[in-house]
Amino acid sequence: MVSVIITTYNYASYVERAIRSIVDQSLPKNQFEILVVNDCSTDHTEEILDNWKDSIRVYNLEENVGLAGARNFGIRKARGQYVIFVDADDYVHSDLLRVQKLFLDLNNDIDAVSTDYFIVSDKGKHLKHVNAEEEPIACGIMFRKDYLYQIGFYDEEFRAREEEDLRIRWQSKYNIHNVIIPLYRYWMHTENLTKNEAEMDKFKQKLEEKHG
Repeated sequence: MVSVIITTYNYASYVERAIRSIVDQSLPKNQFEILVVNDCSTDHTEEILDNWKDSIRVYNLEENVGLAGARNFGIRKARGQYVIFVDADDYVHSDLLRVQKLFLDLNNDIDAVSTDYFIVSDKGKHLKHVNAEEEPIACGIMFRKDYLYQIGFYDEEFRAREEEDLRIRWQSKYNIHNVIIPLYRYWMHTENLTKNEAEMDKFKQKLEEKHG
């Protein structure tokens, strides 16, 4: 079983596209679940998610806990052996889960698997094929869930660069293998690229202090 976790905060315009891309996976429906963690959005996200409750499990948080906290909430609710995160403004190819699950099922010495990705425009135009090993992103990586428990999930003190902290801790004990097939669609825009420059600098320093 694969647990797909989508965390969203005020992405009402995009979250449905993300959900649809997971619902339409070629992996049999009984082999994956979709969890959407709504991190106290103030737009009409909750209304949109109501339309999908027959296909997904929805959790509407009562207070904003941040990306790391929302992902940790999802991990704790996940029933699958494997966990993968998809950002609410991204989407995926219909074969992503089938390829990654098969890869982990057949390779017990591999702890997590990523795939290459396309950078896309807000309308879905493919702008660039990126090697995820050379330019990693936080999402589109299928983890063995038990190992996430072993390293302690995301550090919720990180309001930015949380994925970098997790990756450092993960790779100190476990591996990530990248499949060179672009099955993830990553929308790169100003907000997700820099978030807040001061915050990025602040947590870069925190990252260095934590890991040396």
